Amino acid sequence: MHLKFTTTSFTLFLALLVTNINLAQNGEIEIVGTVIEQSGGQPVAFATVLVGDKTTQKGITGTTTLDDGSFSLKTDAQNYFIEISFIGFEKKRFDDLVPANGVIDMGQVKLNQDAQQLSEVVVEGEVSRTQFKLDKRVFNVGKDISSTGASALEVLNNVPSVNVNIEGQISLRGSQGVQVLINGKPSILTGDGGNALGTITSDMIERVEVITNPSAKYDAEGTSGIINIVIKKEEREGFNGSISLNTGSPDNHSFGLSLNRRTERFNLFSQLGAGYRELPNDTENINRNLTDGTSIASIGEEFRNEEFYNIILGTDYYINQNNVLTLSGNFAYEIEDQPSNTKYKSLDADNQLVSEWERTETTEATNPKYQYELQYKSDFKDHEDHDLLFSALGNFFGKDQSSDFEDVTISGEDNDATQRTRTEFQEAEYTFKLDYTRPFNEEWTMEAGGQYILNDVSNDYEVDDLENGVYVSNPDLTNVFEYDQKVFAVYGTGAYEIGKWGMKAGVRMEQTNLNTLLQNTNQKNEQKYTNLFPSAHTSYKFSDKVSMQAGYSRRVYRPDLWDLNPFFNIRNNFNIRQGNPELQPEYTDSYEITSIYVLGKASLNFSVYHRYTTDVIESIFSYEDEVTISKPENIGTNKATGVEFNGKYSPAKWFTVTTDMNYNKFDRKGSLDTQVFDFNADRWSMKLMTKLKLPADIDFEATGNYQSSYETVQGNTSDNLFLDMGARKKILKGKGVVNFSVRDVFASRVNETETTQETFSTYSRRQRGRFITFGFSYGFGKGEAMEYSGRRR
Repeated sequence: MHLKFTTTSFTLFLALLVTNINLAQNGEIEIVGTVIEQSGGQPVAFATVLVGDKTTQKGITGTTTLDDGSFSLKTDAQNYFIEISFIGFEKKRFDDLVPANGVIDMGQVKLNQDAQQLSEVVVEGEVSRTQFKLDKRVFNVGKDISSTGASALEVLNNVPSVNVNIEGQISLRGSQGVQVLINGKPSILTGDGGNALGTITSDMIERVEVITNPSAKYDAEGTSGIINIVIKKEEREGFNGSISLNTGSPDNHSFGLSLNRRTERFNLFSQLGAGYRELPNDTENINRNLTDGTSIASIGEEFRNEEFYNIILGTDYYINQNNVLTLSGNFAYEIEDQPSNTKYKSLDADNQLVSEWERTETTEATNPKYQYELQYKSDFKDHEDHDLLFSALGNFFGKDQSSDFEDVTISGEDNDATQRTRTEFQEAEYTFKLDYTRPFNEEWTMEAGGQYILNDVSNDYEVDDLENGVYVSNPDLTNVFEYDQKVFAVYGTGAYEIGKWGMKAGVRMEQTNLNTLLQNTNQKNEQKYTNLFPSAHTSYKFSDKVSMQAGYSRRVYRPDLWDLNPFFNIRNNFNIRQGNPELQPEYTDSYEITSIYVLGKASLNFSVYHRYTTDVIESIFSYEDEVTISKPENIGTNKATGVEFNGKYSPAKWFTVTTDMNYNKFDRKGSLDTQVFDFNADRWSMKLMTKLKLPADIDFEATGNYQSSYETVQGNTSDNLFLDMGARKKILKGKGVVNFSVRDVFASRVNETETTQETFSTYSRRQRGRFITFGFSYGFGKGEAMEYSGRRR
């Protein structure tokens, strides 16, 4: 009896179980999960999640991932598979997944970038890829062979939409006013004082993020956008390391060492770099007095020789599963030697020689820079993207520089003179930041936070003239300038995404207090202003092959120390630059629509944008006593409308071509005193990069750059065409890599500017020349060769 009852009960239970399973299989199920990068664990936004029919192999339904990489969709299909894909990553397919209580929880789905499997090591894809996210593009530095041994400035010049001229000025889509960040935060290394970015080499860079329309979460500084340089940090467990050596001509020698030790609770990371480089610069300048026909012409060679050292030390301490504390520091030190030799000629109205003399310069400087940061992050247990982040960041930059100038007459009128200058510069910047992210459900996410930046600068600059064997201070060129700026900001954003459509909007409030003091004249400048900076972004995915994004943001460019400080640079004492303490900030409203296409072996991106800027800051030239003076002024408004095209085509595994083209037309309106600066003009630029895989495991790369000529408020700038090339070969089973690169192969990268006014004209020409570099890197422990990338593996 008991056995019969048990058998009957078991039969009934089994029947109920089978019935429930069939009901679950025949009913609707929910599929959830999060897509992240295999290397580094970064979320992959806008990845495609497809549910397909196994019989027809055609799609049934699908969705795209949110900003945090998460996804959720429902289906009543029975014989199905799930496929997850994104541009630049390998597809993943899942078959025979069994739901539990009507839900398939896929957890974290890790996508690998396209990669080549080697016997002992997984090496990243051969092409540096641009990933498109809701409010930014991510350029993975990858294996850009032509950047071997290059500084961060040279790496930036290979990034789509970015141009760096021979003076090191960075522009985005043809406009300056770019804010450059390191690891998402302001840094002394990105300032204008010295060749600060030169201490960061391509070996150390993981990726570059280009944000043309930043959301309200980001600092509003930078009218044309933000460039964020992300420094690599190894995340694999155990001991990892790599070493790199570079040498080149002109002298360009560097050494890099990366060490990492990761345990369950600690992650210790460090990078050391040292090197020496020479940066020669051929110059030519002509100042013409159009009133009396006289002119001053000069031709010379300048050097910037640098010995540099850089060390990064840091640790992550995992307090528990949800809380991590990071303490890191960065110290950089430069020793500069800047000799120059320039020959001058003074010509009369008939172009006859009046006098000729030679000016030599000897400049020595030391530039210590250090940065330290304490960061705390807490992940709440209720949701993986519910977190709180606090950071305190301190930066310091100093410069102690002395220069000696001597003018020696060669013929004609006596121009003998001796001068010396002294510079004592100190800058301290402190940034405190708090960010809070709260997802309310799968559709709604809120972000809020605040930031406080204190910037304190002192610049003591003195010029002495040798008179009767005694140095006498020149009061017209000597000053002590103090600069103190405080910016307090709070922001809030909300994001909503459902199915193929997503939206993100927010607003940022910033209050700025600026005080400057020119001690010699007791000239003060006090500015206090509060601004609102709204932003909005939206996206829609029409299909797996076509999607669109649109964005708006308001930005500001606050004049910095070098814009405001009325100090003089007398390297060429007939072409000097001074600041303007009365400058006002310029503001930009930026609009953009972007479409992304995936067409077989090609991926295309097309953008249309418009920027409207008020109180535009321009360098205005004046002429007095044969001397050209450049001074920044607020000159009216600028309307710029442009288009940008990015494309990549890989017809074969051994060949890839990438292109980047930008065109914009601008309308200038402005005046200064009685002079009107109204005009219309345009400019465009193009980059074309090809990569070839050759026999014997050799990779070859060539990158061509063209920047068109364009009109300025007082003259024009000439066009520029140059080519970079490189080759790489893996050795020692992929643990070692040798690189060879040539930048500016034909020595054709020349910067020419000309200013023409009623009473005077100026012409300036500068050229750096060809750079050849040879590099070797090797990975040890569990590490791999750096391959001049710094990507997490």
